[in-house]
Amino acid sequence: MMEVRNTFSYCNQLVSNFEHTINTPKKNQTSTYYTGVDLGTSCIVLSVLDADHQPVAGAYRYASVVKDGMVVDYLGAIQIVRELKEQLEKQLETELMYCSAAIPPGTEQLDGGAIRHVVEAAGFELTALLDEPTAANAVLKIENGVIVDIGGGTTGIAIIENGKVISVDDQATGGTHFTLVVAGAYKIPFEEADKYKRDETHHQELLPVLTPVIEKVSSIVSEYISQHNVQEIYLVGGTCCLTDIEKIIEKKTGIATYKPDNPMFVTPLGIALNCTDQVL
Repeated sequence: MMEVRNTFSYCNQLVSNFEHTINTPKKNQTSTYYTGVDLGTSCIVLSVLDADHQPVAGAYRYASVVKDGMVVDYLGAIQIVRELKEQLEKQLETELMYCSAAIPPGTEQLDGGAIRHVVEAAGFELTALLDEPTAANAVLKIENGVIVDIGGGTTGIAIIENGKVISVDDQATGGTHFTLVVAGAYKIPFEEADKYKRDETHHQELLPVLTPVIEKVSSIVSEYISQHNVQEIYLVGGTCCLTDIEKIIEKKTGIATYKPDNPMFVTPLGIALNCTDQVL
């Protein structure tokens, strides 16, 4: 447990600092700014770090320009990233030049070029493109275990051994499927169900409704890691903000399962930590 506490101590502090800068950006004299662009299925997040890799600003917007980890609305994605970039530049009174981005595991050949086109059309120079669980581990710093990144459209799984990612996978089950279950159970439109699901005050009420889809995610994880000696599961991704989701996954998999205070911003910050000033 000491390793878990130490890991989340760094992670939670970094995320907390980032959350603060979303509302109160830090203008300073840093030589370089590093930006992470996370094009999620349900939310686009831009995180900005200074030369010491400390958060100075951030912005996010819920959108539907990505489906199952793939860009489906290029113009919409470009417009949102550009607008968030301009918003942050105004707050910091500087130009943001360099960015890194991430994609679901195994989609490099399918969508890597699309991500590059989006960020470059928005005015960035792309310096790194990595898979989402690897990005998350830049913040979690897991030595051994499995990172499960449950995003809006997909669930990314990364097995970590000795601090290195040895195997990754991505499955098309995520927050969108959770929202569909809520919409069906409550007979409300998808957009309304999505907002209802994100409201923490509804989580205990929704947990029994969502347990079957959480167990499906758990089964996907169990099957993928069955040939490895995994002792711990670490959850990240916006969908993991659902209160007590870790308890259901732990019960279903039989493996100790943990999540940081706010799993939504772990991957976006990990993406920014991988940004450099060397263009790809």
